[in-house]
Amino acid sequence: MTQHVIVGAGPVGTAVARQLAGAGEAVRVITRSGGGPEHPLVERVAADASDAARLTALTRGAEVIYNCVNPAYTRWPTDWPPISAALVAAARASGAVLATTGNLYGYGPVDGPMTEDTPLAATGRKGRVRIRMWQDALASGVRTVEARGSDYLGVGAASVFSMVLFPAMRSGRAAWMPGDPDVPHSFTYTGDMARTLIALARDERAWGRAWHVPSPPPVTVRELAARFAEVGGLPPVRVRTLPRGLLRAAGLVVPMARELVEMDYQFWAPFVLDSSAVTRTFGLTPTALDDVLRELAGSAPAVSGRGR
Repeated sequence: MTQHVIVGAGPVGTAVARQLAGAGEAVRVITRSGGGPEHPLVERVAADASDAARLTALTRGAEVIYNCVNPAYTRWPTDWPPISAALVAAARASGAVLATTGNLYGYGPVDGPMTEDTPLAATGRKGRVRIRMWQDALASGVRTVEARGSDYLGVGAASVFSMVLFPAMRSGRAAWMPGDPDVPHSFTYTGDMARTLIALARDERAWGRAWHVPSPPPVTVRELAARFAEVGGLPPVRVRTLPRGLLRAAGLVVPMARELVEMDYQFWAPFVLDSSAVTRTFGLTPTALDDVLRELAGSAPAVSGRGR
């Protein structure tokens, strides 16, 4: 049996698989479709992550189970509980460490930088789901750890960059930001999330608590757009503010807009991640923001036109 089992093959799960396989370690990737990165050391298996019996069988003998699952954003309250329960059951049966890809939703709106000691005080649906997942994992008695990152930057990651800024640059139109483009915001590189998950899963000092993924100093969305244009040699884009009421009105009839409204506090006030604890304890540091942006620019299709 392979020592590493990754459930989910989105940007983070794929990065975890590639990093482990690149280091010569055998990996099993489990997804509903049987997809995942191609590599001689990566075995890809099709399975439903909410099927506890099937997941337990596929993870027997594993040393680490990486939770890199990403259910549909509109279905978290229904889809996450059975998946989370199945992952805990599989970790309990195998004795594996359960390393979970986390986020900052559990904190809810905050006043000041978020640390690992910030109370889990979210009242929104998605925040409550994440709180319950973490509490259930801790109460289960399995060896567990959660790596929490902010909005992702990385190839294939869904974020304000991929959904707002880059499409605007590609089309030559203004980027309409559903938030204040001039407040500081932390971004986390998907490669750093993967690297942190692997390091935390291997170090017993990390188990039984959550850690923030090393992330570059916060920038505003306007600054992010300008830096991406500069490092990528791309035309600049004008960033404008989408009226808050417009998205809220759309949320009355569009399910995805409604989900975004619940989390829009993250972009209307400073949203800053303090990752100093993981650096002090494990020596993990973030990839430089400009290096991440160069990677994104190198993977993107040609961009034409000018922002207006």
